[in-house]
Amino acid sequence: MNHLTSKERLLNTITGKEIDHLAWSPFLAYFWDFQPEEIRKKGMISFYKEIGADPMLRGCCTLIVNDFVGTEIKETTKNGERMIVYNTPFGELSFHYVYAKESNTWFLTKHPISTKEDFQLLTKLYSTLTIHKNFTKYENLKKVVKDEALLIPIIGSEMKSSFQSLLERWVGTVELNYALYDYEVIVLELLHVMREKSKQAVNIASECDAKAFLFWEDSSTTNISPSQFEDYILPEINNWADILHEKDKLLVHHACGSLKGLLPLISTSKIDVLESISPPPTGDVTVDEARAILPDNIGVIGGIDAVVLQTYSMKDLKEYVKNIIMKTKRHRFVLANSDSCPPGVEIEKFKMISKLVKELTC
Repeated sequence: MNHLTSKERLLNTITGKEIDHLAWSPFLAYFWDFQPEEIRKKGMISFYKEIGADPMLRGCCTLIVNDFVGTEIKETTKNGERMIVYNTPFGELSFHYVYAKESNTWFLTKHPISTKEDFQLLTKLYSTLTIHKNFTKYENLKKVVKDEALLIPIIGSEMKSSFQSLLERWVGTVELNYALYDYEVIVLELLHVMREKSKQAVNIASECDAKAFLFWEDSSTTNISPSQFEDYILPEINNWADILHEKDKLLVHHACGSLKGLLPLISTSKIDVLESISPPPTGDVTVDEARAILPDNIGVIGGIDAVVLQTYSMKDLKEYVKNIIMKTKRHRFVLANSDSCPPGVEIEKFKMISKLVKELTC
């Protein structure tokens, strides 16, 4: 067939159409921030072109602005610590973060919600949430990348399911599990309000002309059980998929952890793409294992473990990637490093993979 642009190749891949060769789109999270200024000045699209890969900008921007009416949000940063305080009409909620220079990451060390009263306060806070449409960043990105990249903006008021937002941001794994046993009704009341707000955000996003939308779910059995995924998460993301499918748009589920125990449930979902499938040591499932469980209509992105990408020699990495390509059908599969890229990965490794993809799949 004729040569496709990167955007065409990526879209054709995840929608099950014919492609000229395997799509390969490394995920540059963390890696990009540590590159020399002369590389970053040229822009990410230029870098993708230089290494011979397909630019896919996952979670490139948000499409809404959240406004908790009547709440003042203050942020203070000092000596590697950050406090974010929500002064709400119903009381105060505060987050505490600690900075890790090695990964250029702020780690949340104290969640604001821990008591029954806190959950009730948060429910009242979400009842004040007003969601405003804001496509400005997306429209600006479109002007820059033109048809050279696939832009995948973020969907939902939380950028993930309501339950996962409670788990990761507001409450934490341990306290949320205790709360579900101690006062489940109160937790479910909060989830209901959050889901309604996120549904509003998804409806707004669906008006955007992007072809695909992503939510940073970070699904993993390291912090949720299959039954929790089935009960608290799956119905919400299926609802989002219904909204997008009515507009002929795609839903991309970012799931970068231990997925083996969740795949049977994800296989029943209405998502279109499962992104950042991570093999060991980061995750617990290979792409070919996932492909064997998932139905043919769900595309997959990932396959290369981030640790392997950094630590393997060029020779060993080549054999590792070759094995992935030979085991995995081209159909609805985008080769990528899963979830993130360590800053120390040599650029020549990306170029080697690009060459290998073309040698084996053209």
